[in-house]
Amino acid sequence: MTQDTSPGALHDHVLTTVGTRIATGALTEGDVLTLDGICTEYAVSRTLAREAIRVLESMGLVTSRRRVGITVQPATHWNVFDPRLIRWRLDGDGRAEFLVTLSELRRGVEPAAAALAAERGDDHHCRVLAAAASDMAIAARTGDQQSYLLADKLFHQTLLAAGGNEMFRALTGVVDEVLAGRTHHGMMPETPNPVAIALHDDVARAIRLGDPGAAETAMRAIVDEAAQAVHDRPTTD
Repeated sequence: MTQDTSPGALHDHVLTTVGTRIATGALTEGDVLTLDGICTEYAVSRTLAREAIRVLESMGLVTSRRRVGITVQPATHWNVFDPRLIRWRLDGDGRAEFLVTLSELRRGVEPAAAALAAERGDDHHCRVLAAAASDMAIAARTGDQQSYLLADKLFHQTLLAAGGNEMFRALTGVVDEVLAGRTHHGMMPETPNPVAIALHDDVARAIRLGDPGAAETAMRAIVDEAAQAVHDRPTTD
């Protein structure tokens, strides 16, 4: 297959490759890059290299100073909620440990979001949640992991939006990357756990019935089940 050499594709390649090297520890705090070096290594123009570095700067991964170069920043400076950074970190050897951290975040957010959804969700949210849970069950029976992932992502996107809290909704990209990362890196079982599917249905039902306590409890069980599945399953590349 011929490599796409359009400006957009080259920009994405430089951004993703350099970003992944930083996120996975191949480039460490204090390492210095240069525009000329990036141009030579990736065969791109200075303008394109500069644009990619600006994105990395906006994410807190690097800082650029004249006569110094492009310096890799400590992880404490990173915008850890950026979905691109989450994707890159999941590409590293420490993905299992990182998924534990993400599971802890989800445990603090999604049960509360489910409770709010039960209080504030409308009929449209309820229909989408019920349909997504049903699609997950169908995809699990047919072994279609991609369809399962799409339905799972839609379920959690809707859940985070249904409560009307903009902060919860802003974490949609984070949860999407967690779900996609587990599938991409072979950390999902070939046959999804029926308990997990039933719990999604329990959440949808509790939200439809306006039961915040039941929605919160079932959502917490979903996050705990996912965390346990990651713990029990070896990683693959």
